[in-house]
Amino acid sequence: MGRQFDGWKRVPAASSPPLVAVPLINLLTASPAFNELFREGMALVEEAAAYLDGRGRAESKALPRPAALAYATESMRLTTRLMQVASWLLLRRAVNEGDLTPGQALTERHRVKLARQDLACPPGIFDLLPPSLRSLSQRSLRIQERVIHLDQGLAAAGSPDALKRPSEVESQHERLKAAFSD
Repeated sequence: MGRQFDGWKRVPAASSPPLVAVPLINLLTASPAFNELFREGMALVEEAAAYLDGRGRAESKALPRPAALAYATESMRLTTRLMQVASWLLLRRAVNEGDLTPGQALTERHRVKLARQDLACPPGIFDLLPPSLRSLSQRSLRIQERVIHLDQGLAAAGSPDALKRPSEVESQHERLKAAFSD
């Protein structure tokens, strides 16, 4: 008639290699999203340079003394911020294009000083600045935040401690094995 059911039998699990965490941040910095961030950042650098060398110069001369001082301070900080962002973006692009290894990029990272900056002047004075400079400054702060976030993720993923941290998936896998073992 057929075989009779003997009950469930445990099949020995094949030995599998331990699960390893994959730092997704590396995939993100090599993705089309990074390419868009790169284009956006470099376009902002060009836009700021054109503004500060052209129309911004004329606008700054028409400002009252306190606003002119704030303009000079904010334009210097804007330039510094954007040069830091551009340097970081170029470094990451070099990794994506194979000109640098991720390890070399981490070594070179100390040359790019990414430092969070707020606006240089109080809101009341900032509001006296030309709208174009205010817009450039605010956009540069947003892109700077995005770059700092990516940089911190890359630094964390590249640290020796990142490999020592248990994988969340492996932890769940171990809990499931323990729950279903005799």
